[in-house]
Amino acid sequence: MLRIEGMNTHYGASHVLQGVDLDMPQGRISAVLGRNGVGKTTMVKTIMGLVALSSGRVAVGDTDITGWPPNRVARQGVAYVPEGRLIFPDLTVIENIKVGEREAGTAWPLARLLELFPSLRERSASKGSQLSGGEQQMLAIARALVSDPKVMLLDEPSQGLAPLVVRELARVIRLLREEGVTILLVEQNMKLAEAVADELHIMVKGRMVYSATPAVFRAEEEAIRGRFLTV
Repeated sequence: MLRIEGMNTHYGASHVLQGVDLDMPQGRISAVLGRNGVGKTTMVKTIMGLVALSSGRVAVGDTDITGWPPNRVARQGVAYVPEGRLIFPDLTVIENIKVGEREAGTAWPLARLLELFPSLRERSASKGSQLSGGEQQMLAIARALVSDPKVMLLDEPSQGLAPLVVRELARVIRLLREEGVTILLVEQNMKLAEAVADELHIMVKGRMVYSATPAVFRAEEEAIRGRFLTV
């Protein structure tokens, strides 16, 4: 469903992503782990068309979306939940969700989203700035889902959240997989990644250097953590 081949991305003279490959079938969750500054966020921004691809290819299903602007990428069925949530503080919960609505949702209409996120239903008239961090994260996911995406890009969704909220986030991510949504999860929270992902990848200096199932990763975790993930 989502395929990246030889992705190279530059910021000026800085070669940030260096030949990244990733192949994700429909309904799979791939988690990308790595230290800060290795290129994880650049990868999802490049997929979304927010950062220009220097070379390589990005495809959704059989459609090559390489070089497309963000609005065309979104219309092709890719939704982006950015790091920091970036909800609109002066809009209500309902208004924030409707911002992402291209047309009346079929898979994820507003009523179903409020059923999925009961806390948002209770706070539906509240402004974004009045929500807790966990509520804001759920709102960012709801805003992405209302566009009925085939692929969802989640950038550091657990950042700053309490453990109880992270468990709720894991529940939602698993449910989306059951609904056939393909998810690329960028995370620093290894426990969350292990709990929800079908495959784990580690990025170092713009390159994918390790890939494994969660079971294999757990067996090798101590060595892998020391080699690639600790500062």
